Amino acid sequence: MGCSPCRAPRCSPTPRWRKNRGRALGVNMTQGVTEVAQTTYNLHMLIFWICVVIGVVVFGVMFYSMWRHRKSKGYKAAQFHESTAVELAWTIVPTIILILMAIPATKTLYDIYDTQEADLDIMITGYQWKWKYDYLGSEVSFFSNLSTPRTQIDNQQPKSANYLLEVDEPLVVPVGKKIRFLITANDVIHAWWVPELAVKKDAIPGFINESWTRIDEPGLYRGQCAELCGKDHGFMPIVVKAVPQAEYDSWLGERAESTAKMKALTEKTFTFDELFAQGEKVYNRACAACHQPNGQGVPGVFPAIAGSKVAMGPLDAHLSMVIHGSPNNPAMQAFGPQLSEVDLAAVITYQRNAFGNDMGDTVQPIDILNFKNKQ
Repeated sequence: MGCSPCRAPRCSPTPRWRKNRGRALGVNMTQGVTEVAQTTYNLHMLIFWICVVIGVVVFGVMFYSMWRHRKSKGYKAAQFHESTAVELAWTIVPTIILILMAIPATKTLYDIYDTQEADLDIMITGYQWKWKYDYLGSEVSFFSNLSTPRTQIDNQQPKSANYLLEVDEPLVVPVGKKIRFLITANDVIHAWWVPELAVKKDAIPGFINESWTRIDEPGLYRGQCAELCGKDHGFMPIVVKAVPQAEYDSWLGERAESTAKMKALTEKTFTFDELFAQGEKVYNRACAACHQPNGQGVPGVFPAIAGSKVAMGPLDAHLSMVIHGSPNNPAMQAFGPQLSEVDLAAVITYQRNAFGNDMGDTVQPIDILNFKNKQ
């Protein structure tokens, strides 16, 4: 699900595939919107036509020879075993062709791997099944999750134009700037792939791969994980939003201010109703995909929250499960690095009081912070 190149739609009023040669049939590669993407496309077309010419010449000579010198006309096969001239010809000519093809290919590869002198560095970390973006040199950091409604996934509503390619938080970047991506993963191997930016890199736990782009056209550019990373691989989209520098600066300032406010909220005491309401939102965003919106889980696959021994058991055990994950079940992720102290306190409060659990517990953000610090 969500693995083929044709699943990545274009977001301009006129779809870009209409402008690309061969795209109408879906048989050619994406032309892209960056200089590197265009160079890669041009190289692809150059090599393609060289191969076409070679194929036409070779098969043309072959078919002509078979027709012109067929046995029915009295021809006998010529014997030229161990011919020095023939050996030299079919060695030297292909070598020259390969050298001529290697010159533009080497230059393109050099451009693709040249990540030096970047204007902006962004750390991209793959999680099952979402992306985390850290703007290095600032306090801005957030997760990007699939935002396609569950009703569409379950075929209860018609699919949207960007079905399974919508996120709650796009990666926002400025146009006209060289952006270096540092790509890794937290759990299994993922791959960060945006066809129109000509960026596709494996995200491997314990390793950091580099790539870069420079986007000249403002707009939305969509992609997805291109590595089979688990059962929800097809639910791990990417959206890059390229905006003018002034708009980017404004957005970055607002995000930095929001991050500072969130940290300050750690020391605030919330009412039960505030935590419960926020917890429901966090649960539907981060937990409902596995444990279901009604808390019943998926029998034999994901445990229920309703009546759960964890949600209705000792608070410390519940905190440990949500913050650190389950050592016995890799599907239960560690949400400590993914959610803020406020969201963690809210979702745990919600789980202990929703679905008929009615534990009456209220967990404050400072409780989460203290629990983390004593580990």
